[in-house]
Amino acid sequence: PGIRTAWIAEAEQHDSVPTGTRRLRPDTAAYWTALARSKYLVHNADFDRRLVKRRGQVLVQTRQGTPLKHMGLDLRERPAAAGDTDFDELLDNVDKWDYVLSANRHSTLIWERVYPGGYTTLEYGSPRADVFQQATSADVARIRESLGIPEGAVAILYAPTHRDYRRTQRTTLDLHHVLCRLGPRFVVLARAHPRHGGPLAPTAGQVIDVTDHPSVESLCLASDALVTDYSSIMFDYADLDRPIVIHADDREAYEAARGTYFDLRSFPPGAVSRSEDELIDIFTTGHWRGSRSAQLRSAFRERFCPYGDGRAAERVVRHVVLGETGRPSVV
Repeated sequence: PGIRTAWIAEAEQHDSVPTGTRRLRPDTAAYWTALARSKYLVHNADFDRRLVKRRGQVLVQTRQGTPLKHMGLDLRERPAAAGDTDFDELLDNVDKWDYVLSANRHSTLIWERVYPGGYTTLEYGSPRADVFQQATSADVARIRESLGIPEGAVAILYAPTHRDYRRTQRTTLDLHHVLCRLGPRFVVLARAHPRHGGPLAPTAGQVIDVTDHPSVESLCLASDALVTDYSSIMFDYADLDRPIVIHADDREAYEAARGTYFDLRSFPPGAVSRSEDELIDIFTTGHWRGSRSAQLRSAFRERFCPYGDGRAAERVVRHVVLGETGRPSVV
């Protein structure tokens, strides 16, 4: 109560902005006025580099999920992934942060090392995953219907990450062939990475292109299983406690170009495939939701989802806005 909020988004994205908040477009007079006058600034990437932080402002950096691939200063040794990153500018931006949110101990250790600064880490969980604990079965049914998922179908969310070593972001999976082998009961929600530049496959038959859908959390709720590779979406999805399959057919190339903080093959959230045929076999045999996959997911959740109780945002607001130092207990 008593807090006025503004949300910065391009004009075409304003329909997805929550109601009850002022909608601002980047680089407008209202945008700069809001940046100058706001008490709290919240972002999941980099704030505007032209922002001059005034005394009393509080910058909260939520980050974009738990890190698997190398980030921040670790990219100095990965030129293919770093591109034209200015690391001095990166550190200047970090100096503006007051708080960094962390979903688990792994994230805390990584963020504090690759983004060194004087900020305070709030290891409270991931606010964007709160909806997974709060959504009802009616919410899930409504989302599935809006996406056109047939009743009784098994919906697989396919969400691969960006490849730094490729000029074109093509996928090696032939989704239509995979679905032909799996049968009519399965559908795939195909979501390309924002840097992909286009859909993974056009909407046709059992493939539904959801690249431009405004809420990846809704897509997670609508699906029965996730297929990904090295994307941080797997850590959020683990909060749902639904089957996850890792499709890693280019591990050596990805490790050489980007690198990861742990070997996903030795600590996966579920079954792992190295080829299209193996992926098909995982689903046709039921291994994707078998007991072994459940055991792997349970261990993964224990390590990376210790605060997945739907109250991460509450803990952050209590600390940052209300000044409460003791965080509520984890359910």
